[in-house]
Amino acid sequence: MSPMPKTPLPKAQPKRRGRPCKPRPIAASPHVDAFLDMLTAERGAALNTRMAYERDLADLALWLAQRGQPLEKAVTEDLRAYLAFQYVEGGQKPAPRTLARRLSAMRQFYRFLVSEGRRVDDPASALDSPKQGRPLPKILTVEEVTRMIDSAQTRGGPEGLRLVALLEVLYATGLRVSELVGLPMAAILRDGRGLIVRGKGGKERMVPLSEPASAALNAYLPWRNHFILAGRENGPVAFLFPSRSSTNGHLTRQRFAQLLKELAIESNIDPEKVSPHVLRHAFATHLLDRGADLRSVQKMLGHADIATTQIYTHVVSERLKQVVHEHHPLARRKTVRTQ
Repeated sequence: MSPMPKTPLPKAQPKRRGRPCKPRPIAASPHVDAFLDMLTAERGAALNTRMAYERDLADLALWLAQRGQPLEKAVTEDLRAYLAFQYVEGGQKPAPRTLARRLSAMRQFYRFLVSEGRRVDDPASALDSPKQGRPLPKILTVEEVTRMIDSAQTRGGPEGLRLVALLEVLYATGLRVSELVGLPMAAILRDGRGLIVRGKGGKERMVPLSEPASAALNAYLPWRNHFILAGRENGPVAFLFPSRSSTNGHLTRQRFAQLLKELAIESNIDPEKVSPHVLRHAFATHLLDRGADLRSVQKMLGHADIATTQIYTHVVSERLKQVVHEHHPLARRKTVRTQ
Protein backbone atom coordinates (compact mmCIF):
# COMPACT_ATOMS: atom_id res chain seq x y z
CA MET A 1 0.00 0.00 0.00
CA SER A 2 1.40 3.37 -0.99
CA PRO A 3 1.83 5.85 1.81
CA MET A 4 -0.81 8.55 2.21
CA PRO A 5 0.28 11.90 0.81
CA LYS A 6 1.22 14.39 3.48
CA THR A 7 -1.07 17.35 3.85
CA PRO A 8 0.97 20.54 3.86
CA LEU A 9 0.80 22.36 7.14
CA PRO A 10 -0.80 25.80 6.99
CA LYS A 11 1.62 28.66 7.15
CA ALA A 12 1.83 30.38 10.51
CA GLN A 13 0.19 33.75 10.45
CA PRO A 14 2.39 36.61 11.63
CA LYS A 15 1.43 37.97 15.01
CA ARG A 16 -0.08 41.40 15.07
CA ARG A 17 1.57 43.92 17.28
CA GLY A 18 0.10 47.10 18.60
CA ARG A 19 -3.13 48.57 17.37
CA PRO A 20 -4.59 47.71 13.96
CA CYS A 21 -3.98 50.26 11.23
CA LYS A 22 -7.65 50.61 10.30
CA PRO A 23 -10.16 51.92 12.83
CA ARG A 24 -12.37 49.23 14.31
CA PRO A 25 -16.05 49.49 13.32
CA ILE A 26 -18.39 51.01 15.87
CA ALA A 27 -22.04 51.95 15.56
CA ALA A 28 -22.39 55.70 15.07
CA SER A 29 -23.82 57.59 18.04
CA PRO A 30 -26.05 60.58 17.31
CA HIS A 31 -24.87 62.10 20.60
CA VAL A 32 -21.23 61.90 19.50
CA ASP A 33 -22.11 63.43 16.13
CA ALA A 34 -23.97 66.28 17.88
CA PHE A 35 -21.03 66.81 20.26
CA LEU A 36 -18.52 67.00 17.39
CA ASP A 37 -20.75 69.38 15.47
CA MET A 38 -20.92 71.59 18.55
CA LEU A 39 -17.11 71.59 18.87
CA THR A 40 -16.77 72.77 15.29
CA ALA A 41 -19.63 75.27 15.13
CA GLU A 42 -19.54 76.83 18.60
CA ARG A 43 -15.92 76.44 19.72
CA GLY A 44 -14.19 76.66 16.35
CA ALA A 45 -12.31 73.38 16.83
CA ALA A 46 -9.89 72.54 14.03
CA LEU A 47 -10.62 69.59 11.75
CA ASN A 48 -7.67 67.66 13.20
CA THR A 49 -9.03 68.15 16.74
CA ARG A 50 -12.48 66.95 15.67
CA MET A 51 -11.03 63.86 14.00
CA ALA A 52 -8.85 63.05 17.04
CA TYR A 53 -11.81 63.34 19.44
CA GLU A 54 -13.93 61.22 17.11
CA ARG A 55 -11.29 58.46 17.14
CA ASP A 56 -10.90 58.69 20.92
CA LEU A 57 -14.64 58.40 21.56
CA ALA A 58 -15.01 55.57 19.04
CA ASP A 59 -12.23 53.67 20.81
CA LEU A 60 -13.90 54.23 24.19
CA ALA A 61 -17.32 53.25 22.81
CA LEU A 62 -15.96 49.97 21.40
CA TRP A 63 -14.19 49.12 24.66
CA LEU A 64 -17.39 49.78 26.63
CA ALA A 65 -19.57 47.86 24.12
CA GLN A 66 -17.38 44.78 24.54
CA ARG A 67 -18.30 44.93 28.23
CA GLY A 68 -22.01 45.49 27.60
CA GLN A 69 -22.03 49.17 28.52
CA PRO A 70 -23.32 51.90 26.16
CA LEU A 71 -21.10 54.97 25.79
CA GLU A 72 -23.79 57.33 27.04
CA LYS A 73 -24.42 55.30 30.23
CA ALA A 74 -20.81 54.79 31.38
CA VAL A 75 -20.00 55.44 35.04
CA THR A 76 -16.81 56.78 36.60
CA GLU A 77 -15.42 53.32 37.35
CA ASP A 78 -15.90 52.33 33.68
CA LEU A 79 -13.86 55.31 32.56
CA ARG A 80 -11.15 54.67 35.16
CA ALA A 81 -10.90 51.05 34.00
CA TYR A 82 -10.61 52.19 30.39
CA LEU A 83 -7.79 54.61 31.17
CA ALA A 84 -5.97 51.91 33.16
CA PHE A 85 -6.40 49.55 30.20
CA GLN A 86 -4.53 52.00 27.99
CA TYR A 87 -1.31 51.20 29.85
CA VAL A 88 -1.33 47.52 28.92
CA GLU A 89 -2.94 47.37 25.47
CA GLY A 90 -0.39 46.29 22.85
CA GLY A 91 2.28 46.12 25.52
CA GLN A 92 2.96 49.84 25.12
CA LYS A 93 2.37 52.71 27.49
CA PRO A 94 0.77 55.64 25.67
CA ALA A 95 2.32 59.07 25.94
CA PRO A 96 0.92 61.34 28.68
CA ARG A 97 -0.22 63.79 26.00
CA THR A 98 -2.25 61.05 24.29
CA LEU A 99 -3.92 60.09 27.56
CA ALA A 100 -4.56 63.76 28.33
CA ARG A 101 -6.28 64.23 24.97
CA ARG A 102 -8.46 61.13 25.48
CA LEU A 103 -9.39 62.36 28.93
CA SER A 104 -10.24 65.77 27.49
CA ALA A 105 -12.48 64.14 24.86
CA MET A 106 -14.32 62.19 27.58
CA ARG A 107 -14.72 65.18 29.87
CA GLN A 108 -16.09 67.44 27.16
CA PHE A 109 -18.40 64.75 25.78
CA TYR A 110 -20.02 63.92 29.12
CA ARG A 111 -20.22 67.60 30.06
CA PHE A 112 -22.05 68.08 26.75
CA LEU A 113 -24.50 65.28 27.61
CA VAL A 114 -25.24 66.97 30.95
CA SER A 115 -25.77 70.36 29.31
CA GLU A 116 -28.15 68.78 26.79
CA GLY A 117 -30.15 67.06 29.52
CA ARG A 118 -29.09 63.58 28.43
CA ARG A 119 -27.49 62.87 31.80
CA VAL A 120 -27.87 64.28 35.29
CA ASP A 121 -24.30 63.45 36.36
CA ASP A 122 -20.86 63.79 34.80
CA PRO A 123 -18.88 60.53 35.21
CA ALA A 124 -15.64 62.10 33.94
CA SER A 125 -15.55 64.95 36.47
CA ALA A 126 -13.84 62.81 39.13
CA LEU A 127 -11.06 61.53 36.86
CA ASP A 128 -7.48 62.65 37.55
CA SER A 129 -5.36 64.09 34.77
CA PRO A 130 -2.12 62.24 33.92
CA LYS A 131 1.08 64.06 34.78
CA GLN A 132 2.70 65.53 31.71
CA GLY A 133 6.35 66.23 31.28
CA ARG A 134 7.60 69.23 29.38
CA PRO A 135 9.90 67.87 26.68
CA LEU A 136 11.91 70.60 25.02
CA PRO A 137 10.97 71.11 21.36
CA LYS A 138 13.38 69.93 18.69
CA ILE A 139 14.95 72.72 16.69
CA LEU A 140 17.45 73.31 13.90
CA THR A 141 20.38 75.68 14.05
CA VAL A 142 20.49 78.82 11.94
CA GLU A 143 23.24 77.21 9.89
CA GLU A 144 21.10 74.11 9.21
CA VAL A 145 18.11 76.18 8.12
CA THR A 146 20.38 78.21 5.82
CA ARG A 147 21.76 75.03 4.26
CA MET A 148 18.24 73.77 3.53
CA ILE A 149 17.25 77.06 1.89
CA ASP A 150 20.46 77.03 -0.17
CA SER A 151 19.76 73.45 -1.28
CA ALA A 152 16.22 74.39 -2.33
CA GLN A 153 17.55 77.32 -4.36
CA THR A 154 19.81 75.01 -6.37
CA ARG A 155 16.80 73.05 -7.64
CA GLY A 156 15.46 75.86 -9.83
CA GLY A 157 12.31 75.68 -11.94
CA PRO A 158 8.76 76.04 -10.59
CA GLU A 159 9.19 73.26 -8.02
CA GLY A 160 12.36 74.79 -6.62
CA LEU A 161 10.89 78.30 -6.51
CA ARG A 162 7.82 77.05 -4.67
CA LEU A 163 9.93 75.14 -2.16
CA VAL A 164 12.13 78.17 -1.46
CA ALA A 165 9.01 80.31 -0.96
CA LEU A 166 7.52 77.75 1.43
CA LEU A 167 10.73 77.56 3.46
CA GLU A 168 11.31 81.30 3.60
CA VAL A 169 7.70 82.06 4.59
CA LEU A 170 7.65 79.33 7.25
CA TYR A 171 10.97 80.41 8.75
CA ALA A 172 9.97 84.09 8.62
CA THR A 173 6.56 83.64 10.25
CA GLY A 174 6.52 80.40 12.27
CA LEU A 175 3.12 79.44 10.84
CA ARG A 176 1.55 76.10 11.63
CA VAL A 177 1.91 73.83 8.62
CA SER A 178 -1.88 73.73 8.08
CA GLU A 179 -1.92 77.54 8.09
CA LEU A 180 0.97 77.70 5.62
CA VAL A 181 -0.28 75.27 2.97
CA GLY A 182 -3.85 76.59 3.23
CA LEU A 183 -2.98 80.27 2.75
CA PRO A 184 -5.30 81.99 0.26
CA MET A 185 -3.94 84.51 -2.22
CA ALA A 186 -5.91 87.17 -0.33
CA ALA A 187 -3.70 86.59 2.72
CA ILE A 188 -0.88 88.69 1.22
CA LEU A 189 -1.05 92.33 2.32
CA ARG A 190 -1.15 94.95 -0.43
CA ASP A 191 2.38 96.10 0.26
CA GLY A 192 3.59 92.49 0.24
CA ARG A 193 5.27 92.90 3.61
CA GLY A 194 2.99 90.67 5.68
CA LEU A 195 0.26 88.05 5.78
CA ILE A 196 -3.20 87.87 7.35
CA VAL A 197 -3.44 84.37 8.81
CA ARG A 198 -6.57 82.61 10.01
CA GLY A 199 -5.51 80.31 12.82
CA LYS A 200 -7.15 78.08 15.41
CA GLY A 201 -10.71 78.96 16.25
CA GLY A 202 -10.93 81.18 13.17
CA LYS A 203 -8.86 83.89 14.87
CA GLU A 204 -6.98 86.18 12.51
CA ARG A 205 -3.52 87.58 13.11
CA MET A 206 -1.06 89.59 11.07
CA VAL A 207 2.48 88.32 10.68
CA PRO A 208 5.30 90.29 9.04
CA LEU A 209 7.39 88.88 6.20
CA SER A 210 11.15 89.23 6.06
CA GLU A 211 12.78 90.65 2.94
CA PRO A 212 14.05 87.18 1.85
CA ALA A 213 10.53 85.76 2.30
CA SER A 214 8.95 88.59 0.25
CA ALA A 215 11.57 88.14 -2.46
CA ALA A 216 11.01 84.38 -2.54
CA LEU A 217 7.24 84.88 -2.90
CA ASN A 218 7.71 87.42 -5.70
CA ALA A 219 9.98 84.97 -7.54
CA TYR A 220 7.47 82.13 -7.12
CA LEU A 221 4.18 83.90 -7.93
CA PRO A 222 4.72 84.15 -11.73
CA TRP A 223 4.99 80.32 -11.73
CA ARG A 224 2.01 79.67 -9.45
CA ASN A 225 -0.30 78.65 -12.32
CA HIS A 226 2.10 75.80 -13.07
CA PHE A 227 0.52 73.99 -10.10
CA ILE A 228 -3.11 74.59 -11.12
CA LEU A 229 -5.18 72.51 -13.54
CA ALA A 230 -6.01 74.39 -16.72
CA GLY A 231 -9.24 76.34 -16.40
CA ARG A 232 -9.19 76.46 -12.60
CA GLU A 233 -6.91 79.44 -12.14
CA ASN A 234 -9.75 81.56 -10.76
CA GLY A 235 -11.51 78.97 -8.59
CA PRO A 236 -13.74 79.88 -5.63
CA VAL A 237 -10.69 79.87 -3.30
CA ALA A 238 -7.39 80.84 -4.90
CA PHE A 239 -4.68 79.23 -2.77
CA LEU A 240 -1.18 80.66 -2.54
CA PHE A 241 0.32 77.17 -2.83
CA PRO A 242 -2.10 75.22 -5.06
CA SER A 243 -1.69 71.61 -6.14
CA ARG A 244 -3.06 69.76 -9.14
CA SER A 245 -3.08 66.41 -7.35
CA SER A 246 -4.72 67.44 -4.07
CA THR A 247 -8.45 67.12 -3.47
CA ASN A 248 -8.21 70.15 -1.15
CA GLY A 249 -6.89 72.30 -3.97
CA HIS A 250 -3.67 73.14 -2.16
CA LEU A 251 -0.40 71.47 -1.24
CA THR A 252 -0.98 68.93 1.53
CA ARG A 253 0.78 68.89 4.88
CA GLN A 254 2.04 65.38 4.15
CA ARG A 255 3.57 66.32 0.81
CA PHE A 256 5.31 69.36 2.26
CA ALA A 257 6.75 67.20 5.06
CA GLN A 258 8.07 64.76 2.42
CA LEU A 259 9.71 67.61 0.53
CA LEU A 260 11.44 68.75 3.72
CA LYS A 261 12.77 65.24 4.39
CA GLU A 262 14.19 65.08 0.86
CA LEU A 263 15.74 68.50 1.27
CA ALA A 264 17.29 67.52 4.61
CA ILE A 265 19.05 64.57 2.96
CA GLU A 266 20.37 66.84 0.21
CA SER A 267 21.64 69.22 2.91
CA ASN A 268 23.42 66.45 4.90
CA ILE A 269 20.99 66.82 7.81
CA ASP A 270 19.35 63.88 9.56
CA PRO A 271 15.84 63.79 8.04
CA GLU A 272 14.45 62.57 11.38
CA LYS A 273 15.31 66.00 12.80
CA VAL A 274 13.31 67.89 10.17
CA SER A 275 9.59 68.58 9.94
CA PRO A 276 7.41 71.66 9.37
CA HIS A 277 6.82 71.91 13.13
CA VAL A 278 10.56 71.80 13.83
CA LEU A 279 10.99 74.84 11.57
CA ARG A 280 8.22 76.57 13.54
CA HIS A 281 10.19 75.79 16.71
CA ALA A 282 13.38 77.11 15.09
CA PHE A 283 11.63 80.38 14.17
CA ALA A 284 10.54 81.01 17.77
CA THR A 285 13.80 79.95 19.38
CA HIS A 286 16.01 81.96 17.01
CA LEU A 287 13.90 85.07 17.63
CA LEU A 288 14.23 84.74 21.41
CA ASP A 289 17.95 84.02 20.99
CA ARG A 290 18.30 87.43 19.38
CA GLY A 291 16.36 89.38 21.99
CA ALA A 292 12.74 89.27 20.80
CA ASP A 293 10.20 89.67 23.61
CA LEU A 294 7.94 86.77 24.53
CA ARG A 295 4.66 88.62 23.84
CA SER A 296 5.65 89.40 20.25
CA VAL A 297 6.62 85.78 19.61
CA GLN A 298 3.34 84.65 21.18
CA LYS A 299 1.32 86.84 18.80
CA MET A 300 3.21 85.67 15.73
CA LEU A 301 2.84 82.01 16.68
CA GLY A 302 -0.88 82.47 17.37
CA HIS A 303 -0.71 81.01 20.89
CA ALA A 304 -3.77 81.79 22.99
CA ASP A 305 -1.80 81.34 26.24
CA ILE A 306 1.66 82.77 26.77
CA ALA A 307 2.51 79.69 28.87
CA THR A 308 2.63 77.72 25.62
CA THR A 309 5.22 80.13 24.24
CA GLN A 310 7.34 80.02 27.40
CA ILE A 311 8.62 76.54 26.54
CA TYR A 312 10.99 78.24 24.08
CA THR A 313 12.62 80.20 26.89
CA HIS A 314 13.65 76.85 28.38
CA VAL A 315 15.30 75.95 25.06
CA VAL A 316 17.23 79.21 25.07
CA SER A 317 18.26 78.68 28.71
CA GLU A 318 19.55 75.18 27.98
CA ARG A 319 21.52 76.45 25.00
CA LEU A 320 23.05 79.26 27.06
CA LYS A 321 24.08 76.74 29.71
CA GLN A 322 25.75 74.63 27.04
CA VAL A 323 27.57 77.66 25.59
CA VAL A 324 28.88 78.65 29.03
CA HIS A 325 29.96 75.09 29.78
CA GLU A 326 31.80 74.70 26.48
CA HIS A 327 33.39 78.13 26.11
CA HIS A 328 33.78 79.84 29.49
CA PRO A 329 37.46 79.64 30.55
CA LEU A 330 36.59 78.67 34.13
CA ALA A 331 33.62 76.38 33.49
CA ARG A 332 35.70 73.29 32.76
CA ARG A 333 38.46 73.95 35.31
CA LYS A 334 39.05 70.98 37.57
CA THR A 335 38.29 71.56 41.20
CA VAL A 336 41.43 71.59 43.37
CA ARG A 337 41.09 69.19 46.26
CA THR A 338 42.37 70.40 49.61
CA GLN A 339 44.37 67.96 51.65
